[in-house]
Formats: sequence, C-alpha cells, structure tokens
Amino acid sequence: MSNKLSPLIHPEELVQLQNSADIILIDARTGINAQENYQNEHLKGARFVDLNQDLATVEKDPANGGRHPLPSLEKFATVLSKIGISPTNHVIIYDAKNGSNAAARFWWMLRAIGHEKVQVLNGGLQSALQSGFPTSSEIEIFQNTTYPVQEWKLPLAAIEEVEKARKNDQNIVIDVRDKNRFDGLIEPLDLIAGHIPGAVNVPLTENLDENGFFKSSDELALKYKAIIGNKKPENTIVHCGSGVTACHTLLAMDYAGIPIPKLYVGSWSEWSRNDREMAVKK
Repeated sequence: MSNKLSPLIHPEELVQLQNSADIILIDARTGINAQENYQNEHLKGARFVDLNQDLATVEKDPANGGRHPLPSLEKFATVLSKIGISPTNHVIIYDAKNGSNAAARFWWMLRAIGHEKVQVLNGGLQSALQSGFPTSSEIEIFQNTTYPVQEWKLPLAAIEEVEKARKNDQNIVIDVRDKNRFDGLIEPLDLIAGHIPGAVNVPLTENLDENGFFKSSDELALKYKAIIGNKKPENTIVHCGSGVTACHTLLAMDYAGIPIPKLYVGSWSEWSRNDREMAVKK
C-alpha cells in the first residue's frame, strides 16, 4: 500500500489536525477584496497568499506567458520564506472555490518544487466552517524561513509544444474551461472567444459532485483513463484560461492515481494573443 499523502484533505480531518504544530494553513482566496476578506475573517492560524503577487509574475502583455505566468524560482523561494514555509512543513491550502482557483495552483507549485506534504481542503472554506473549524480576524504571527528552490520538477509545456501536440494523435490537449467558453459562446476574460483546435473539453466542474466536493478517486480514475486512453503522461497537456484552474484537474488526476501530466501555463490567454490558429464560433 502506498504511503503517499493524498492531495486532498477532508474538513473533518483538518479539524482533528488544527492544533498540530507542523501544520501551516494557507488562505488562497482570490478576487478584488481577497486580502480584506482574509483580514476580516479567516480560518484560525491561516496565512494569506495572493495569486497575482505571490503565485504569478503578471506581465503587461499576456501574449508573453498568459495572464498568470509562473514566478521565477527565486521569487517563489522568497514567497515561501516570507510566509514561513519550510520543506518539512505539512501545508494545507484552501480557497472559496472548492480548490478550483489559487489553492490548486499553489498545491501544484509546491509539488513542482518537490514539496510532498501539501494538500488542498476538499470543499474549500465553506466546508471548514460547516465542520466547526474556528475562525479569527487576528494578525497571524510566524517566523520567516529559508526555503531552497532549485527547479520545477513537474512537467510543463510551452506554446510551441502545444502547437505540435494538437496535431499529433499520440498526444491529447485538454481544456478545462466551461463548455460555453470552449465553444466560443462567451469569453469574460480574454480578447477572443474559442479554443485551441484539436483540444478536447473536459470542464473542471466535472471533477466535483453536487455538493462541491471532489468525486471519489475511483470515479475520477475511470473518467480520466477513458479520456486519456493509452496516451503517455508526457503526451498529455492540460490548460485553461491562464494556467490557474487547470491545476484543479491536475490535482484531480493525482487524486485518481494518474501521473500528473504537463501544464500549459500560458493557456488560452497566451495562445489567443499569438496569431495561432483558433477554433472560434462562426
């Protein structure tokens, strides 16, 4: 039996661990008022990370890496040190979107530098509140650390690789955005509505059950094995709008026991600004 830590932790388990000195709880909520909401009320002991400031290096032109490019390794090491995370800590991350926003992105980034003891709270903030986890509006006090970061160890795909993969039947490119965005019916964030030709649409919402929790690992395994077929992990690329919500599906695959495939961080926000072929609604 594998001793690998599940990428998900259930709220009841979190409640049991709340007094553990090894746990570092991270609030990764997003939105205009995210930090203010954190300051007003957060799970007791939680530290805050900001998607734009801490988990990305936002460029002026999204054509260069999309709307949320990864930060440099040096910047990410500084972020981890600033919020007091060391390589031995057990990190638990939550957001208000059932893990589908910055929580999964931060999980992927930690896993990508080799940090194994990291989990996302299944059901998000609301599930913890419903389970009776205490909240606080106090400023959390902790010590800075030094976290050595050397490389991204999980696989990444650049735009040129996606261009080749979408034309090769040995590869599969998965777009996790909702169907209306994939079909080009709406586009709330980027300049052009549509999708990468050859990509298949598997909305990340299909990872969750009717209560907002991840489906069982067996159910997710059955689903994604049917979609991927006999494609090798290195021939599977997952993307979204800007490389954030795609991590929700990477987490779901890991939970299902499927090797984590490649993340195309630039995603549609980069692709659609680079004069590439696009499938758009006529």
